[in-house]
Amino acid sequence: MSLLNRKRADTLIIPWRFYVVLGFATFLFFLLATRAAYIQIIAPEKLRQQQDARTLRLIAHKNQRGLILDRHGEVLAASVPLRAIWVDPQHMLPAESLDDHQRWQALADILEQDKASLLKRLDDHKNRRFLYLKRQVTPAVADYIESLNLAGVYWKPESKRFYPGGESIAQLIGVTNIDDQGIEGVESFYDSFLTTTSMKQKVRKSRDGFVVEHLAITQKGQEANDITLSIDQRIQTLAYAALKKATTETQATSGSIVVLDIKTGEVLAMANTPSFNPNNSAQRQSYRMRNRAITDAFELGSVIKPFMIVAGLEAGTIQSDSLIDTSPGYLYANGRRLARDHHNLGKIGLETILQKSSNVGVTKVALSLSVQQILDTYSALGLGDYTGIELHGESPGILDYRNRWSKQEQSSLSYGYGFSATALQLTRMYAILANDGVMMPVSIRKVGDVIPTGTQVISKQVAQTVLPMLKGVLGDHGTAKQAHIDGYAVAGKTGTSRKAVAGGYGDDYVASFAGVAPLENPKLAIGVVINEPKGDHYYGGDAAAPVFSKVMAGSLQLLNIPLSELSKTVLAQVRLQEKVKS
Repeated sequence: MSLLNRKRADTLIIPWRFYVVLGFATFLFFLLATRAAYIQIIAPEKLRQQQDARTLRLIAHKNQRGLILDRHGEVLAASVPLRAIWVDPQHMLPAESLDDHQRWQALADILEQDKASLLKRLDDHKNRRFLYLKRQVTPAVADYIESLNLAGVYWKPESKRFYPGGESIAQLIGVTNIDDQGIEGVESFYDSFLTTTSMKQKVRKSRDGFVVEHLAITQKGQEANDITLSIDQRIQTLAYAALKKATTETQATSGSIVVLDIKTGEVLAMANTPSFNPNNSAQRQSYRMRNRAITDAFELGSVIKPFMIVAGLEAGTIQSDSLIDTSPGYLYANGRRLARDHHNLGKIGLETILQKSSNVGVTKVALSLSVQQILDTYSALGLGDYTGIELHGESPGILDYRNRWSKQEQSSLSYGYGFSATALQLTRMYAILANDGVMMPVSIRKVGDVIPTGTQVISKQVAQTVLPMLKGVLGDHGTAKQAHIDGYAVAGKTGTSRKAVAGGYGDDYVASFAGVAPLENPKLAIGVVINEPKGDHYYGGDAAAPVFSKVMAGSLQLLNIPLSELSKTVLAQVRLQEKVKS
């Protein structure tokens, strides 16, 4: 090597610089190795926590809400699986998802929304991580949206209730809100029973929100609870159709009907008008959704008269063969009229008092009692108290207890004024009378093989004495000829009461009818209330009795209740005559 080349090599290699760089690199490597060892061996938990905070999520697998069934297993309410479309605005902006105008237009079209409004809404909430675009869409719509591959747009499962019975049973079953929580009727009262515990699972998600690893199950889900009601959907449909027709023809404001099984206390039907389609949220106005059969109390009118006779017989102030002098057709006390009949009926028996609906007759019975005796009888029959039906919003009605009563107020108690009750309470009173004076617990759920124990509230002898008296009400000379049913012996009573207004009573009426059948072995009790019927046919015998007849006749046939013995004899005679003629 030449002297020149040797000098050049000496100038390129400076030993101390080399060792400095080598030492610095070694030191950095040592620091990195030390840090890595510290993180991975000595203190790895902090980074693991940070990683878990970014990737671990707890997801819930929600079970479907339980079914609501009628007594024969027919579905009254079921959940339909749907999906909710949501977005993560912060995930959309980095991915420039909003730049794809064609796909966003397709999304807006399928959601039936304006594209400009949709994008503005996203921009207004750009700092959020979760925003619903539309809820309760069909799986087909959700699959189409997923195929658009828009970053930040996702779906999650949810459900919506479907009610096959529609408006015929809407107020009783109730509805759920958009979050599948019961807010009315059976759906509300049994919400916790129908709603089950979701299965919760810990998963690991990727940065784009997809599940990449299924980890432990933190909570096991519970199967849905179904509920079987006492309702017979066949009778329910029949009752609603008859009630709707009557309220339409009489131009009434509203109406209610209740059908009770006398022996078990089960509600076989409970319908109201006006009603609504629970599958259409646009019809969910409050006046349509109210279950008037349990929420609306009214002054009963003459349907209470049989129970004034009960009170007199229980107290011993009258006997079953007593004659009451109703002459001259009106009754005054202290210069004030207490009661008036349409015409002078003279001396009449208890059955005729009920058949002709004599105000004077029942007033004289009431005056033979103390007010306390009357109130105690009414209270024992359930007036002024809750029936115990498992539905929210029930009214107990009004039964006033006070120390001082005028004779006019006392007399008004005998023909249905000065207190109020619901359609359910009215129907239950007649069920008690037909059940030998035994009050059964009112049930909206199907009773099993063991029939609940009832309470004797009036004596069996008195109940069996008064009930046959009501048969004449449906006869040719009674007030409810239109409640007659061919083939069955029926007992019942009409009611027509004026509605109270400020300062007295106005010109609007409540027409009602309550009765039981068949008379020999009563099976069903039905109460019908028509609120504010218009025109000349506003009496209970004209507006409410035909509804009772239609529903009772159809219900007895559906339940295969045999014809009354007297009707069988008449029918046999008719067939014999036809055979002889042929």
